[in-house]
Amino acid sequence: MAKKPTRHPEFREVFYKRERWFLLEQLRNRAMKIMKPLEAIHPETVVHGSIARGDVSRKSDIDIFIPAQVTSFSVETALEKAGISYNRRYVVQATPTYSMKAHIETDESTSVSFPLMKLRKVEREFYKFGGEANAESLEKRLRVPGVDKRLMLIEPTEDGHRENTVIGREEHVAKMLDISVETVQDRVRTLLRRDEIGRTGVFIKEELSGDETFEMVLERLAEENPAVRRRLTSLC
Repeated sequence: MAKKPTRHPEFREVFYKRERWFLLEQLRNRAMKIMKPLEAIHPETVVHGSIARGDVSRKSDIDIFIPAQVTSFSVETALEKAGISYNRRYVVQATPTYSMKAHIETDESTSVSFPLMKLRKVEREFYKFGGEANAESLEKRLRVPGVDKRLMLIEPTEDGHRENTVIGREEHVAKMLDISVETVQDRVRTLLRRDEIGRTGVFIKEELSGDETFEMVLERLAEENPAVRRRLTSLC
C-alpha cells in the first residue's frame, strides 16, 4: 500500500534494528557502484529519497539523478564501461511545464535519470526536498534530512531518525533543507492532491526502441507536440 500524507501534527522517534542498518548499507553499496562512473561525467550525481535519508525498507528504489543536461551517449558509455547494462530506456515529462527527463532502468528497482531540458528551480529543489546524497556522503555513511511521501520530515539521529509532519511547518522545513518555501508548498499541494484524487498520470512517458537515442526522441516529440516545443525553448 502506498504511503499517504499525514495531515495532522505528529512527532515520533524511530529506532532502527540491525536488519535496517544492514539493508541501508546494501542499497548504498549498490548505488555507489553506479554513481562512481557517472561522477566522471558530472560530479554532482546524487541518489535521492530514503537511501539518502536512511529510512529504507525492502521496497526502497535506488533513484540516481544527474542534475545537468549531459549527453545520453556519455551516460550510456560510462555505464557500459562499468559493466552496467539496462533493461529499458524511456523519456518522462510529468506536466507540460516540467522538464522532460531521460530514464535508464538498470533493473526493476534501480534507475538513472537526467534532464533533457533546463530545469526550473522548483524542479531541481524537488530532489533536495526528498533528501539527496552524493557518493562521497554514502562512503562516509552520512545521512541527510528530507521529506517522505507521507509529508513527514525525516531527521537522521544516531539510532535512527525523528519524524514530524511538514504541514504547517513549511518555512521551518525550507530552512532546514536549504530550499525555497515555494518548493515545499508546491510539493505539499501535489502530494495532498494525489492523496485526494489518486495517482495522476504523466503528460508524456515513452519507451525508446533499441536504435533510438534520447536526443532523437526529444527532437521528434518537439516536432509533434507544441507543448513540448514551448517547454524546450522557454528557459533558453
